[in-house]
Amino acid sequence: MEETQVVTTLPFIYAAFKYLHILLFVYWLGGDAGVYYSSTFVINNKLSKDARLTAFKIFLNLDMLPRYCLALMLTVGGILAEFIGYTHPTWQMIGIVALGPIWVWVVHMVHAKEGTDFGRMLAKGDYWFRFFMIFALPTSVVYHWITGPLKPFPWLAAKLLIFSFLIFCGFVLRRKLPPFIEGFRMMAGQGVTPESDSKMYNGLMACRPYVWAIWAGVALSAFLGVWKPGA
Repeated sequence: MEETQVVTTLPFIYAAFKYLHILLFVYWLGGDAGVYYSSTFVINNKLSKDARLTAFKIFLNLDMLPRYCLALMLTVGGILAEFIGYTHPTWQMIGIVALGPIWVWVVHMVHAKEGTDFGRMLAKGDYWFRFFMIFALPTSVVYHWITGPLKPFPWLAAKLLIFSFLIFCGFVLRRKLPPFIEGFRMMAGQGVTPESDSKMYNGLMACRPYVWAIWAGVALSAFLGVWKPGA
């Protein structure tokens, strides 16, 4: 369906959500690039301990930006899909609209309440929710493709599959990052040692292929949104 066929009764609302969708892509990629760059200073053993500690704070806080963007993406994308003619059942639309704010709140509280029982509980819930979404999204795409609603929107189906892949990459990053965190804690508590440097370096290098995959996936998803093949 061509963009000129978008429902015109609320053009400002459509434009606002489309603009927000673009911003989410921009800040996701930009934030991730900042995280990637700051991480190189954390593992740089030629820098002082204090400099590396400061770089880690920048790394940690910048990392929240792409996390927020991911959490909001399904909600914004789902609302935009309604504008271009993909109709969700009412119950599903309520869930889509609620998902973004709730997920952003969970992501923020996991960060803000780190180390507390409440923070650990939310982190565990978020972990398993992401695990569920890795399989739920492709299953939903296949079902709605076979039954017909997604067939006029092949580019939208592709974007949902890519989003599932992005969640998978983030899920793997959580599994790969602990050695880096352990090495950092060793450095922060005991000082710089070859062991702490090795743990940080090896942990970070194990993560990088998945970071690159996320960049590629986000960029491809944005391109599909512009091109809309099959529309």
